[in-house]
Amino acid sequence: MERKLYLDKIIRKKHNGMIKVITGIRRCGKSYLLFNLFYNHLKECGVDDIHIIKIALDDRINIKLRDPDELCSYVHAKITDNKMYYILLDEVQFVKDFEDVLNSFLHIQNADTYVTGSNAKFLSKDIITEFRGRGDEVHLFPLSFSEFAKYSSGDKYSLWKEYLNFGGLPKLMEIESEEDKSNYLKNIFTETYLKDILERNDIRNSEELAELLDYLASSVGSLVTAKKLSDTFKSVKKINIHPETVKNYLEYFEDSFLMSYCQLLWIEKKCLFIRQPSFVHRPQKLYFWRQVQVV
Repeated sequence: MERKLYLDKIIRKKHNGMIKVITGIRRCGKSYLLFNLFYNHLKECGVDDIHIIKIALDDRINIKLRDPDELCSYVHAKITDNKMYYILLDEVQFVKDFEDVLNSFLHIQNADTYVTGSNAKFLSKDIITEFRGRGDEVHLFPLSFSEFAKYSSGDKYSLWKEYLNFGGLPKLMEIESEEDKSNYLKNIFTETYLKDILERNDIRNSEELAELLDYLASSVGSLVTAKKLSDTFKSVKKINIHPETVKNYLEYFEDSFLMSYCQLLWIEKKCLFIRQPSFVHRPQKLYFWRQVQVV
C-alpha cells in the first residue's frame, strides 16, 4: 500500500530543520507510513541502516526508552560520525517530557527527526507551542475511497457500499468477512479509542461518554451545541449531563481525532457571517462501533 500523498508530504519536509510530526487517529497507518514507506524511501536513497534510528515507543521491549534521559542517551550513542542520521520515533507521547527530548534533537546538526503521535499533544496549535515553532505536521487520515478501491477487487458500487459500511482503516483490508470486520471495529472502539479518552482524561462514566459519541456519530453534519446535546440527553435518554461536561467531552473527541468542529460560513450582502460550529464525525465511518448492523 503506497499512501503516496502522505509519503510525498514527508519527503518534501526532509532536512528542513524541524521536527516532522505525523498525527492521526490510532490505527490509521502512521507507523506503517514512517517505519515502512518512509524507511524504504531512505533505503532507496542510499541511506544505510546504521544511520536510521527506529524506535517504537509503544512496544514493551522499549519501555526503558520512555525515560527521557535514557532516550537521549540512546540516540546520542547511536550517532558516531558526521553523516546524516534519521531518527524515527513511533508514538512518542509515551515518553515523559518528550517535548524537551525532541527539542534537544534539534541541536544535533546531522540529525533529521520524525515522530508519530495519537493524541491532543499533536494538534497543530500544540506543535507550535511545544516545539517553539519548529514542528512541522503531517496529518494522516484513514484510507480515502480511491485508496481503498485501488487495493480492492469488485465493481465500484459494491466497493462504495463496503466503504460506507466499514470505512478506511487499513487493517480492514486484511479482514475478509463482514462479521470479523464489525468485531474489529467494535473492539478498537472500546479497547483503544474510548479507553484512551477515559484514561487520559480521568473519566469514570464510560457509558455516558460512549452514548454521546454514538449520538454524535449518528448525527453527522447536524448543527449541535453543548446545551442542545445536554437537553436531548435529558429529554430522550433521561440522562443528566451538564452542558459544560458535554463541552469537555466534545473537546476530548476532537483531541483524539475522532471528530472535528466544522465552522459554518455564509455570505449575505457582502458580509461574512460565522455561526456557532457544528460537530462532525471524522471520515473513517466508525459510527457503528458498538451496535453494528451490516446492510
